[in-house]
Amino acid sequence: MTSFISIFVNVILPVFGVVLCGYLVGGRLQLHSPSLSRAAYYVFVPAFVFQAVKGSNIPFTAALQMIIFFTLAQILITLVTVVIARLLGRNKEMIVAYIIVSGFINVGNYGLAVIHFRLGEEAIPSATIYYITVAVVQFIIGVGAISWARGGMRNIFGGLIRTPAIMAVVPAILLNLSGFELPLMPSRMIGLLASAMIPVMLFTLGLQLFEQKRFQFTTDLFIASAIRLLVAPALAFFIGRQFSLSPTELASGVLQMAMPTAVIATMLAAEKNVAPAFVNTGVMFTTLASLVTLPLVMVLL
Repeated sequence: MTSFISIFVNVILPVFGVVLCGYLVGGRLQLHSPSLSRAAYYVFVPAFVFQAVKGSNIPFTAALQMIIFFTLAQILITLVTVVIARLLGRNKEMIVAYIIVSGFINVGNYGLAVIHFRLGEEAIPSATIYYITVAVVQFIIGVGAISWARGGMRNIFGGLIRTPAIMAVVPAILLNLSGFELPLMPSRMIGLLASAMIPVMLFTLGLQLFEQKRFQFTTDLFIASAIRLLVAPALAFFIGRQFSLSPTELASGVLQMAMPTAVIATMLAAEKNVAPAFVNTGVMFTTLASLVTLPLVMVLL
């Protein structure tokens, strides 16, 4: 119990404190989450990814193992979700909504902050690799699932290559492999932008939660949320044990897989008109429920 309380107070509450600031202050200041999220998406996130990948000392074979591990975990959790939704007799739209709630993981702002506080600076490179993997795989799975429900597959590859975080990976890898050091000015500028990513995104998460108005609590919500918060990290732990990962790399991956549903899921659901009220409630509920589930996962790791 002492360990649970310590994790809750020292790891979870600092993260939620910034989220709460966004929730309480953002609306009063008449801020709008789309502006903040776009700034993070196009500026802060690419800078963070660039710096993390360029400064990473993870060998290529280890990075490849982490990518394969997390991709398999995401695919497996999607398959489990589809099987459960089909057994419940849900229609195509609801199956896709299940996939979005269980498959879109808040590994960027929430996950990276929690892992930093829990596992330390040494876990950030591996957490960033998982973050990039999620950015690619969840986009393919989410858009693919929607296309399946709507009857067509379009613009997946184009959307991927235009993702700023993914675009930042290639030059970062090339600089990392070449050993070339950036001049001091651009290096410091990128460092400042990168250090702003986590607080800006956490604050934006609180503002986005404030702006969500429609919530509906159903059995489907609790099932999809349980898959996201409990089944997913358990599967990730089992799959990760099959790879030659260090304890930090495994713990980082399991914790990333234990994160709540990403707010970007609400944007996708609204744009594609896939049970938006259900997905909105899923984001809010999993975020609040993670106050309990994340410390439990950390205690068990």
